[in-house]
Amino acid sequence: MKVLIVAAGHGSRLRAVSPSKPLTPVAGAPLIERVIAAARAGGATGFVVVTGHEGAGVEAFLAALDPAILCVRTPDWNLANGHSVLTGAIAIGGEPHLLIMADHLFDPAIVAALIAAPPAGLRLAIDRRLDNPLVDLEDVTRVRTRGDAIVAIGKHLGEYDAFDCGVFTVDRRFHDALRRSIAAGGAGSITAGVEMLAASGGATTLDIGDRWWIDVDDAAALALAERDIAAQSANSRTGVSRYLFSA
Repeated sequence: MKVLIVAAGHGSRLRAVSPSKPLTPVAGAPLIERVIAAARAGGATGFVVVTGHEGAGVEAFLAALDPAILCVRTPDWNLANGHSVLTGAIAIGGEPHLLIMADHLFDPAIVAALIAAPPAGLRLAIDRRLDNPLVDLEDVTRVRTRGDAIVAIGKHLGEYDAFDCGVFTVDRRFHDALRRSIAAGGAGSITAGVEMLAASGGATTLDIGDRWWIDVDDAAALALAERDIAAQSANSRTGVSRYLFSA
């Protein structure tokens, strides 16, 4: 399954560490390289990356990393992230594909489970561990579900039972929901597209269980990611590794 990676935003909360969030070093490898490595380890077979802020540098890095990676630059990366998705949708098409945020690291088993799950207009990997210490409650996108269906989603939900892990499978139905959201006057965020699709019962979830993930959105999260990568590397040398996300 192909992957659409959104890597266009300003990354303002990491600006003190790096001018480009996707190229921010995480334990010796750029963040986006680790995202691609994890997706590939989970079964992803092709990559479209939507660039924007500091796009030339990201595109040059990816061309050297793997010439088969297709980069497309969104016209205005000041717009909400759903506009980046629609830019990428032109290149990747409407068949089922993965949608991944460039600042989320994750266990490749999450990708493998999404690929193996029944087809859906949108299936979001969710974490039901509301006490997960890696989650920044001030910034995480919260999800309220009914069974495996998404009922509501947003950063400021008062009632929720899961967190958005930043890894999805989607198809043209999600692209169409984004377009409808924008046509209705919305800003065009991914969250608004999920809400639009959820209203018709088309947005579903996949519970990741105890699998590892982290949103590397600021210096504190970066430090946590590097800590866990170091621990995973040590565990892999002793044969007790539970996840693999090395670049």
